[in-house]
Amino acid sequence: MGFLLNLRGPTLYVLIFLAKTIEVSITTIRIVYVNRGQRVKSALLGFVSSILLITIVGSVVYGLAEDPFKIVAYASGFTLGNLLGVYLESKIAIGLSSIHVVVDEEMGYKLAMILRDHELGVTIIDGVGKDDNKKSLLSIELKRKKIPKVVKLIKQTDPHAFISINDVTSTFGGYF
Repeated sequence: MGFLLNLRGPTLYVLIFLAKTIEVSITTIRIVYVNRGQRVKSALLGFVSSILLITIVGSVVYGLAEDPFKIVAYASGFTLGNLLGVYLESKIAIGLSSIHVVVDEEMGYKLAMILRDHELGVTIIDGVGKDDNKKSLLSIELKRKKIPKVVKLIKQTDPHAFISINDVTSTFGGYF
């Protein structure tokens, strides 16, 4: 950390900005791993994140009165780190999700067969909608990475389908 204390001006601002961006991105992903119960990954990311945080805070606090622009670099890195962390997490797509689809009854079985042809487990539940219209509720449990492909397939089959997507913390048994 000693070399950071000797830096001044734009070089220091860029390093603070980049380090804070990386640290917050790592922390964002770590929080997702914590919520998904992946202890080892979250612990390792927490270790790296804490080293970065201590180093960054030290370089910002040291000589802050003479160089308050370090706060701007820190806050900018924090902001971009949040955006980048959320973006990266959406690309990594950690975990499982549940998609519920409501369609007219005759479309329900057709859509279920198409989804099953794509190796997805689908449960069909008969239902009644507004004005006593018969409906089918399709329930699909899948890895989050598959959501865009499955939603596209549903919309291509029935553009009027009602689609609801939820995170799943755990599953037991069944077809995956």
